[in-house]
Amino acid sequence: MPEEKSQFIYVTYIRTTADALWSALTTPETMKKYWLGASMTTDWQPGSPWALHLDDGRLADTGEIVEIEAMKRIVLRWDHQFMPELKAEGTATCVIELEPTGSTVKLTVVHSIERADSKLIKAVSGGWPKILSNLKSLLETGQIAIE
Repeated sequence: MPEEKSQFIYVTYIRTTADALWSALTTPETMKKYWLGASMTTDWQPGSPWALHLDDGRLADTGEIVEIEAMKRIVLRWDHQFMPELKAEGTATCVIELEPTGSTVKLTVVHSIERADSKLIKAVSGGWPKILSNLKSLLETGQIAIE
């Protein structure tokens, strides 16, 4: 039977604390630094809406906080908004997990959708590595890697 799901998985280890990583993941001012100018607005409560705005003000993505456990896990329902061919694919899920491992924190991002050969997942597969490399650089050196 053919695969009916597309997913992107990214794992990195960041020399930081779970507190500092959590703060970077959930603070809009910090997000703008490593999200290439974009930032997310939400109150970070289960069931709450969230929105990601690009640096030029365009609405990129929206969704809902499905699950949140401070310093450990965020699960987002993710709906793309401005590229019609990606929006047409429907709702994806993004799971972000933090796991302290000695002097580092293991960060795992799994972005998936219940559809084979997803254009959305292909698109986020190009964006997440830049964003997460920037996040790692910012937390470890105070500067981003990619502008």
